[in-house]
Amino acid sequence: MPIIQNYFKQHDIKLEIMAGITVALALVPEAVAFSFIAGVEPLVGLYAAFLVCLITSLFGGRPGMISGATGALAVVMVALVQNHGVQYLFATVILMGVLQILFGYLKLGKFIRIVPEPVIYGFVNGLAIVIFIAQFGQFKVSSPDGLTTEWMGQSSLALMGVLIAVTMLIIYVTPKLTKAVPASLVAILAIFAIVYIFNLPTKSVGDIASIKGGFPRFNIPSVPFNFETLKIIFPYSLILAGIGLIESLLTLTIVDELTETRGRSNKECVAQGASNIVTGFFGGMGGCAMIGQSIINVSSGARTRVSGVVAALSLLSFILFASSLIELVPVAALVGVMFMVCIGTFEWTSFRILNKIPKTDAIVLVLVTVMTVIFDLAIAVIIGVIASALVFAWESAIRIRVRKSIDDDGTKVYEVWGPLFFASSALFVKKFDAYGDPEKVIIDFKESRVVDHSGIEALKKVTSKYVAVNKQVIIKHLSSDCRRLLDNAGTMIEINIMEDPNYKVLSPDT
Repeated sequence: MPIIQNYFKQHDIKLEIMAGITVALALVPEAVAFSFIAGVEPLVGLYAAFLVCLITSLFGGRPGMISGATGALAVVMVALVQNHGVQYLFATVILMGVLQILFGYLKLGKFIRIVPEPVIYGFVNGLAIVIFIAQFGQFKVSSPDGLTTEWMGQSSLALMGVLIAVTMLIIYVTPKLTKAVPASLVAILAIFAIVYIFNLPTKSVGDIASIKGGFPRFNIPSVPFNFETLKIIFPYSLILAGIGLIESLLTLTIVDELTETRGRSNKECVAQGASNIVTGFFGGMGGCAMIGQSIINVSSGARTRVSGVVAALSLLSFILFASSLIELVPVAALVGVMFMVCIGTFEWTSFRILNKIPKTDAIVLVLVTVMTVIFDLAIAVIIGVIASALVFAWESAIRIRVRKSIDDDGTKVYEVWGPLFFASSALFVKKFDAYGDPEKVIIDFKESRVVDHSGIEALKKVTSKYVAVNKQVIIKHLSSDCRRLLDNAGTMIEINIMEDPNYKVLSPDT
């Protein structure tokens, strides 16, 4: 009891509860909209939002962060659902969760730190474009034979366009008047009232599918348990696991900055995985952290796990007791919400900085954006990180310098500047003239270090050339960690290493 009493004293529980309810209200329209994107029934997205939010809030590594069904995952699920059905989606989500737990136990969450800023800008922009494009499917209706879809009539399109515009206007204006209620919820209620009062003939959620349901029920996915099924679901699971963790860990970083605290990335990976396993067995589409809802939560003052748990339980109460009302929600309102999500997600500042940042960073930013639209988020981020790494390696390679001088005794000194590694090794070797140099040569590494095996081999090639023509080579100022690297590789030939008692190296153990 004393622990609970101290907890209530340290945190404003009323504020946490109100923040949780506000987040739950904001989760409903997006969960339904993301279900449409994935091509599944709205209830599948709502169950996912409830279960993922509840489990990650209880056991995740970042109190205050909100998770649920997201557009980033939904856009990948479309092809799987269309080609194989929703049961394969559930199996995929379970395997996705297993992979995420594995990533967490292997402590791979820390690698989110290596994602460069241009890559982050690129994937955010690409994600916004993908979600925007996906909305156009809502402008279609089933054909008379029910086998295909076709565009709405002109009058229906015009009405839907007007309602979408009004939705977006309300979302834009509401925060200027009050922040007590989510702007998206205000917009949906307003459009709902307009359509109901004036009896406007527009597409609603109920025209697509019923969302009436009870508690999620345990169900083993109805798929064959064989290698062929694994071949189908594993690529999707791997992509979804990567996307989910990337978006979750990036959101964790943002919440860390907002709250000036530090979350536990590997613990979050395990919690995300566990939530997706449970979701797959209970008929949900899976999910990950949601940047928008997380910001709403912490901006409302929430800092603990209470708000997330309240949000999840409130969402379940909506499913159990308000399903008939949600089915009357106009689709135009949801599309308008998603359009505003796209506008808010897109990093418009990237246009202003394109001509101010290095050209290589600008290319990476555009590349990741395009790859996200053409392929998916995980592939785009991986390509972006690889491209950024190659650019960094090239720029580091061309920075290697060798300054040459002759001492009073006729010894030629090569002073090396910059890291010696795989990208700079070829240029390093070309700097030396074993045949034209004097009998004694010093290679000074005071401003350099050998980084990898390619650097070792480059140093071996240079020294071997001098030894072959019977000339003495002395390596000076080689740091202790570099010497250990050479010794461990077993490639040191018979050369001298000049010790300098006044020289201190920066090694990992100092």
